[in-house]
Amino acid sequence: MSSEVFSSVDDTELVERRRQQVVAAATELYGQNGFHKTTVKEIAQLAGVSAGLIYSYVKSKEDVLFLVLQSVLESYAREIPKALEDVTDPVQRFCAAVRAYCKVVGARPDATLLAYRETKSLGAEQQAAIKQMELKTNQLLTRCIEDAIAAGYFRKINVELAAYRIVLLAHGWALKAWRFRQFTSLAEYTEEGLDLFLNAMLTPKGWAHCRGEKEQ
Repeated sequence: MSSEVFSSVDDTELVERRRQQVVAAATELYGQNGFHKTTVKEIAQLAGVSAGLIYSYVKSKEDVLFLVLQSVLESYAREIPKALEDVTDPVQRFCAAVRAYCKVVGARPDATLLAYRETKSLGAEQQAAIKQMELKTNQLLTRCIEDAIAAGYFRKINVELAAYRIVLLAHGWALKAWRFRQFTSLAEYTEEGLDLFLNAMLTPKGWAHCRGEKEQ
């Protein structure tokens, strides 16, 4: 995890392992009790480390929050490229990227909610770092859109705005899952969202391509 967070331990593998424990515990507790009501001692107890030891890996509760938010962004950066492996068709790459993004949100809804509620609790430097990581992960989506436009399959649109609309679609599952889960699944939610995006963005050439018609 990030060099934005100080550790007094030199063993990088140990630091990574301990921080993963801390992130898992903090995500659960922040989701249950909120960031401000959760203590570092409670996080340490759930993570299975002593309250004193935890300060070898982070300096503050804000550091823990930073690591939680960073871990979600790292999940996008890891899972989207994995989903795109061996997928060459531009439209299918776009769909695979959207599905992967939504899958990460579905796996970690509490951490996604934390990003909305508590990013403001970080210091200025850590907020800036999170925003830069967000922009970097969004590029995984914008590249897919740009490639589909270049192939003539998508209309010429504001690519960054389209990418953020996809982000909001995915985050919407975490924000309103209490209701959505009553009548749909994450997979159905994702596919309906994709259908809306494709209907809005596909060109006649793109529609023909998706139907498997011979391109002129």
